[in-house]
Amino acid sequence: MDNRTIPMIPVAGVTEEEAHRLRVAMVLSLVVGFGMLGLKVFAYALTGSVAILSDAAESIVHVVAVSFAAYSLWLSLKPADSSHPYGHDKISFFSAGFEGAMIILAAIYIIYLSVHKWLHGLEIENLGTGALLTLAAALINAALGAYLVWVGKKHGSLVLEANGKHVLTDSWTSFGVVTGLTLALLTGWMPLDPLVAVLVAANILWTGGKLLRRSVGGLMDEGDPEIESSIRAVLDKATTELGIQFHCLRHRHTGNRTWVEFHLLFPQETKLAEAHRLATEVEDHVRRALGMRAEVITHLETLEDHQEVHSHRPSEPFPE
Repeated sequence: MDNRTIPMIPVAGVTEEEAHRLRVAMVLSLVVGFGMLGLKVFAYALTGSVAILSDAAESIVHVVAVSFAAYSLWLSLKPADSSHPYGHDKISFFSAGFEGAMIILAAIYIIYLSVHKWLHGLEIENLGTGALLTLAAALINAALGAYLVWVGKKHGSLVLEANGKHVLTDSWTSFGVVTGLTLALLTGWMPLDPLVAVLVAANILWTGGKLLRRSVGGLMDEGDPEIESSIRAVLDKATTELGIQFHCLRHRHTGNRTWVEFHLLFPQETKLAEAHRLATEVEDHVRRALGMRAEVITHLETLEDHQEVHSHRPSEPFPE
């Protein structure tokens, strides 16, 4: 409601148990990331494969990105304070953008390295052992990435979800490398090694671009048509049943929570206490319908003269 103090949510709208699960998942991602990096560097040392080296390069970027994501998760879970009254959730979008940018840089490096190796000669050894080590890394990362995405979506953490998608990208990179090495072993045509590396790089460029796009959309408070449609459906039903109206709906997602604002129109004779009770009831309807952590703020107006009141304002915040 207008003029009320937004409650300081203990842990960015998540319970202590949820926060603990998010932190454990992020630490697991970081530990496994270092382990997979070591495994791939060892595989490259055995083989001299440019595809395996490109996979290891992507893992270096991944470890750096996860370190930043771990900090971002810690910050996003801090409660709101006097200097950040809306909380610290939006660091999630910076984290997703940073991770996307790192993925793109890794892809560009992989393409450069592949072309360079191709032009200057290929010397590859122990391909079978290298392929098996890379396959092991791919399977571990696939399981970890799926787990991180699941936990991130379940608890509404963009940081963890983006990190999980990066881990899955890393696993697809490794699967692609294994495919290339296997074909090279079967056919004896060594240029397959850098060729597969380039194809894998193109795929992770796409993934990094999508993460950047999502980051920019979140920082610009881009609306989600599906969420808005859901909110409007709930408001239409609730306000019709209560005999009131609404307008000026807007919403934004901040990484861990969705903020929803709208104006409620009451008959002029409605008492303040009754209007407050009905407004609270409508807010609760919206929170339950969203099925996610949400902050709902309403502004109360009288139905008969709200147009006249709005006409004295320089402009509406956005079109009706």
